[in-house]
Formats: sequence, C-alpha cells, structure tokens
Amino acid sequence: MVDEYFSDLERWIERFEGVYTERPSWNLRESSIEPLREMSVTPREVLITVDLPFTSKDTVKIKAVGRSSLEITAKMNRTIRSVDLGIVHLKGVFEKYSSYLHVPVPVYMSKMTVKYKKGILEIRLPRKR
Repeated sequence: MVDEYFSDLERWIERFEGVYTERPSWNLRESSIEPLREMSVTPREVLITVDLPFTSKDTVKIKAVGRSSLEITAKMNRTIRSVDLGIVHLKGVFEKYSSYLHVPVPVYMSKMTVKYKKGILEIRLPRKR
C-alpha cells in the first residue's frame, strides 16, 4: 500500500514538474526549439496561440496526448543557428519547433479546431460542462 502511494506521488510530481520548474527552451539532441505560445481559458473554450515563424502549414502536426495534453511539432523552412538567437555558450542548429502543452481544464479533444495563417497557429478546444 505504501509503495502504491509513493508511485502515485511520483506520477503526480512528474506531471507538474514541467509546469513549475525552469528548463531550457531548446533541445540540441533533437535540433528543436520551443515556440512562443499563449493559452487563454474562457467559460466556453480554451484558445491556444502558437508562434511558428519560418514554417508552412503542411509541416505542422498536432497530436492529442491523453485527455488534457497536446504535442505540437513543425519543421522549419530554414535552419537557425544558436548563435543567431544569442546563445553563445552552446553550439547547435535548430530545424524544427516542438512543444508540449497541458490544458488545465476538461475539454473535448475530438472537437478541436485549428487555423494556421502566416506562421500563427490557433487551436480552439471547447470546454466540457
């Protein structure tokens, strides 16, 4: 019973670890960088806006992970060096965007609507009542 309690506690900590801890916004092994994003929760829906410059609509992939998380990836049209972003202590090249989002309220993932225009991705998720 105690082992079960601690395993539940570890899963809970892993779930919220990304929300409350700082981490770099890039991954040199995967050549990816995390895009700027914003999430608005309204009474009827959750609106997620993601900035994806240097991408095209056909390279953007959105995957629902479970009931309350999204994984967004997009391949860039050109590569960006870490020096171009002012990161001088690491050397690397970024070729794609990668982001993992946790939605804080219950939503209908199956009713997700997506719009992409000029490098701005807009995702709307209706809330459950």
